[in-house]
Amino acid sequence: MNTPRSESVSYEPLEPGLYIVATPIGNLGDITRRAVDVLRRVSLIACEDTRVTGKLLKAVEVSTRMQRYDDHSSAETRQWLIDKARGDAIALVSDAGTPLISDPGYRLVRDARDAGIAVTTIPGACAVVAGMTLSGLPNDRFMFAGFLPVKDKARRDVLEELGSIETTLVFYETGPRLERSLNAIAEMWPTREIAVARELTKLHEECRTGTAGELAQHYAAHPPKGEIVLLLGPPVKTVSTANPDELLLDALLDASASKAAGKVAKMTGLDRQTLYARAVELKAQ
Repeated sequence: MNTPRSESVSYEPLEPGLYIVATPIGNLGDITRRAVDVLRRVSLIACEDTRVTGKLLKAVEVSTRMQRYDDHSSAETRQWLIDKARGDAIALVSDAGTPLISDPGYRLVRDARDAGIAVTTIPGACAVVAGMTLSGLPNDRFMFAGFLPVKDKARRDVLEELGSIETTLVFYETGPRLERSLNAIAEMWPTREIAVARELTKLHEECRTGTAGELAQHYAAHPPKGEIVLLLGPPVKTVSTANPDELLLDALLDASASKAAGKVAKMTGLDRQTLYARAVELKAQ
């Protein structure tokens, strides 16, 4: 008869300190072997919700004691964890993904470092990076800006502040708020490329791209659930519209009137139908 793992295997404790452990964002198979090893060998796991983390621990056969810790935890709880980490190894996890990335924990890490306690990161899944890899948007550099504000004016202020930065912007968003955020973006930048990544690593994972207006219409008809990664492509560089005929003639060298009009419309922001009519005239000449 096989003996249960907890009785047959003894794990050596880790060196004292704080271990930041990334957990899966959906598919439990994404947890790393190093993460499981650390979670088994620490003396305590600080987590947002013991019910959520408990399900993960059960799946990977870990029985380490848990302690609730989130943004609402008291300074006394944080100090207790710091004191414990002086002599024991403790782990910090979030409900999903990498701790501190729009999740609780930065105060604990900051205080641990200030106290001279060793802090070790065990990397793994992160929705920001997963969303970027699916989007097809420029990824040579990108900016993660957390959750967009709930209130309309605050949301618009953030978008106006960040919208001119020449890089892909990445936000977290929730299903119930997605449509309003997309409509706000559509009013400001109707032609910018947008991507919505949802259900990441799960059975129904999807990444839908288009303009903000197109995506707002889709999700109005198909309300999404859960947490979402919303990506805003970099601004299209301004092109002079003083002489669109020159742009059209250049585009017509190797494209149809329709494709040439679409290309120039994207470059300049001018009306595509007007450009198409002019392209037909130029092609006839």
